[in-house]
Amino acid sequence: MSIYLEEAKCLRAIQSPHYNCGQSVVVPFAEAAGISRETAMGICANFGGGLKRASACGAITGGLVVLGMFGIDDPAVIGQYYQRLRDNHEGLLDCADLLRRNKELGGEKKPHCDAMVYECVQLTEEILREQGKL
Repeated sequence: MSIYLEEAKCLRAIQSPHYNCGQSVVVPFAEAAGISRETAMGICANFGGGLKRASACGAITGGLVVLGMFGIDDPAVIGQYYQRLRDNHEGLLDCADLLRRNKELGGEKKPHCDAMVYECVQLTEEILREQGKL
């Protein structure tokens, strides 16, 4: 298991303080990107609950933040990131839509959100490695 995924799993298991989806994706990569964990926590403080508005998934947004921290902003690479997530989630990228679909399939919220975090950490790490950033 990757060190980034392992740390994300540890963060999601902590009850207090609660690490939201975005924080759980970004914090594991913080030191490698040259920022403190505390700074990463603050940057992503408002990413939980779909940016606190049930809009863009915080885990997906966190992955974009990490890619940006490593200087990856090529539209083709970012498009690949989005497409792979769309392919895995029936085209859905917003928190409310993802949670609604999960509920329709009989899933519970926390395991769904944890899985989104882990998926985004893995995909982000894969892209960083492909781009020679890790």
